[in-house]
Amino acid sequence: MNVTVTNIAFEDDGAVPSLIDDAIGRAIENIAPAWPLESTVAVNPFVGQASKRLAEVAAQHQRLIGTDTLQPGDWYLGKIKSGAIAKHALSEALDAAPYCVKPVGVAELEDALRAERASACKVPTLADIAMTATGTDWPTIIEDCIGRWAAAYFDRGGALRQGASQAQTAWKSWQFWAQHDRTAQLLGLADFRATVRDLPSDAVAAIDEMVAVLNPHNLGLDGQLHQALLSINGWAQHGRYLRWIAELDGRSDDTIIDLLAVRLSWDFALYQALQSQIEVHWLSALSDHAMPISASEFDIAREIAQDAYERSLQGNLTKQLGAVDANDRKDLAPSIQAAFCIDVRSEVFRRALESVSDDIVTLGFAGFFGLPVAHGPANSALSESRLPVLLSPGLQSCTHDHAETSGLVNELLHKAVRPWHQVKTAALTSFAYVDAIGPTYIWELAKSTMGLTGDKGKAEKSPKPVFQTALDDGAKCDIAEKVLRAMSLTHGFAQTVLLAGHGANVTNNPHKSALHCGACGGHAGDVNARLLADLLNDQAVRDGLADRGIGIPDATVFVAGLHDTTTDSVTLYDGDIDRPMDRAALDRLLDVIGKAGMIARAERTARLPGAKSERDVMARAANWAETRPEWGLAGCKYFIAAPRSYSAQTSLSSESFLHDYDHHADQKNDYAVLELILTAPVVVASWISLQYYASSVATELYGSGNKLLHNVVGGIGVYEGNGGQLRTGLPMQSVSGDDGAGHEPVRLTVCIDAPTSAISDVLERHPTVRALFDNGWLHLMAFEGAGKLSRRYTGDLVWEDVHPSADA
Repeated sequence: MNVTVTNIAFEDDGAVPSLIDDAIGRAIENIAPAWPLESTVAVNPFVGQASKRLAEVAAQHQRLIGTDTLQPGDWYLGKIKSGAIAKHALSEALDAAPYCVKPVGVAELEDALRAERASACKVPTLADIAMTATGTDWPTIIEDCIGRWAAAYFDRGGALRQGASQAQTAWKSWQFWAQHDRTAQLLGLADFRATVRDLPSDAVAAIDEMVAVLNPHNLGLDGQLHQALLSINGWAQHGRYLRWIAELDGRSDDTIIDLLAVRLSWDFALYQALQSQIEVHWLSALSDHAMPISASEFDIAREIAQDAYERSLQGNLTKQLGAVDANDRKDLAPSIQAAFCIDVRSEVFRRALESVSDDIVTLGFAGFFGLPVAHGPANSALSESRLPVLLSPGLQSCTHDHAETSGLVNELLHKAVRPWHQVKTAALTSFAYVDAIGPTYIWELAKSTMGLTGDKGKAEKSPKPVFQTALDDGAKCDIAEKVLRAMSLTHGFAQTVLLAGHGANVTNNPHKSALHCGACGGHAGDVNARLLADLLNDQAVRDGLADRGIGIPDATVFVAGLHDTTTDSVTLYDGDIDRPMDRAALDRLLDVIGKAGMIARAERTARLPGAKSERDVMARAANWAETRPEWGLAGCKYFIAAPRSYSAQTSLSSESFLHDYDHHADQKNDYAVLELILTAPVVVASWISLQYYASSVATELYGSGNKLLHNVVGGIGVYEGNGGQLRTGLPMQSVSGDDGAGHEPVRLTVCIDAPTSAISDVLERHPTVRALFDNGWLHLMAFEGAGKLSRRYTGDLVWEDVHPSADA
């Protein structure tokens, strides 16, 4: 909606720097971080909007960037017609919707879903207005020019030659670049280079000066600055990542402010050159930004329908779990216990492994196994943060070979390898590399294309990771006790305990780290599993644990493994074990995981497009042309923190995170583990769920597009084509198949076996986590009785009973 300039009431004073600083801070908080390709992890794109509801965020995105964050009305109507949205769920969602103005009944809701969307017009950027006035596509030109500079400035080793110095701030680098780039001048902005040069060298001062001209009365300033960052969203997300990492380390980083200044410098130059042609329209745009954002009736109806669909899924889950007798599992002492990551892909393998024998019990725990390590790989100068990105490393580890290699040698190795890597990957010399070396790879390429490289599941002898952080026996016991209690594994140890991290064995995939373990910071989970197994096999640690009430039998041996989620093979690191072990027990473990892998692959064959056999599933890992080696976490819908017996006898179809939790044991510890689950694994799972959601419904802004068109940019992200926006988020092939099937965009339902009073106490102590549930970004349900979901969180620390319905 536009407001005429004559209706705007301006104050006489100029721009107030503190107001601008505050607006900059709010704009930055609305941008989600995006990790580089080498350590990609799922991120909630709406992380800064948890105080709003989904319909309000949809309205905000429609206004600022023209992108929707809800499904089309026809999608919901189709679900209603098919019965996927149950009738009772529609009525419940209508009653629960916290809007003063909303449809009064189901019929009115369906009418609202059929109506044309209202108030959904994007507020034009100054570049859009300039394009209308001049006929020149300024938005695309700005994207390309900023992208060329940013790709050189932020390059992480992909370019053959550094095109910009990272020794200076991003803003100063841009000022230098802009003075030598004649693109704007050739397109009619004759004074562009001088305009940017004459701005202050401090980014905040430059923004103050530009805003004083562009928006002297701070009209709709929040919207203006947020929109500016969204218009370069990929680079803004990278800047937000740099700030996030710095804050974890107790530092500060203002790169994202520099990027805001870079983007505003184009508006500043365009406004100065075209003021007489665009001023009225620009003031109208600012007045639109100043208007309060409110969800339309159409947006509210879609949010209610979305909630109804998710309630219908919850009804299905309630029935499914309710049909399981949690006390019916055979009371056999386990000979094998196997702990896997809570990742939804582990659910398939865990169920397969349990089906092999009744004396096998599986557990679910965060895949970094409670060890917040920064790890130094062998023969590398890099340090990998193998822990959730919400945390900062508290421990240092390295491989055995790395520990024996001096820092100088590592540096020399890095310097020797990097130029060769650059020759292989740089845009120009990669062709020369193929010409010179390509013929020697013909047979390898042919084998990869046909999927004939064989099974790489049996790893060669692998150097053992060790802690570099000095830990005495007491510190080791502290770590071991905390991890075991968090795993609800303090008694009843089997003879063999497998600790299985997970990773994805794929080829020629820039997004491979997104298929690794998110809890390990986008890396495989082998290092953490091996470190923990070594710790728990240490006799001094066991002696100390016994004094703390955790007795591990002498015959129990912890074996580290790596579950390859692409091939469903498991590699064992039995060479790490330095205590006596029954060889027959190890042979049996190898046998059962082999059988489980076959069962799991058979199930995944039915899900993967184009897969017709177990061989097809295995071949995807080695096929360099495969765009969908596996589904990743597509399909994630639920997070269950409860004893495994609640879900062990039913198939959750790779749709649920599974975290073992015993609230009876935790009660003695004042529900410390419950607090840990809600504030760490649940939040990480919500990031995963909401990234998949956003990549499905807002693909242009929060998805990375078609893999077939990707070009890697500086190791940070990808272009879809040879330029344009830096794309973040998930590729199209990760959320949809050729037949349109794939990930269903739903918000995560968290199901916890604990007293609702204890859950509420945790939420009350953690308002940022509580906001995710209060504002509908996550659903929360509680078990009452063995395996029976019977309570639903409605917000404001209030719970209601769940009543099963026949049409659920």
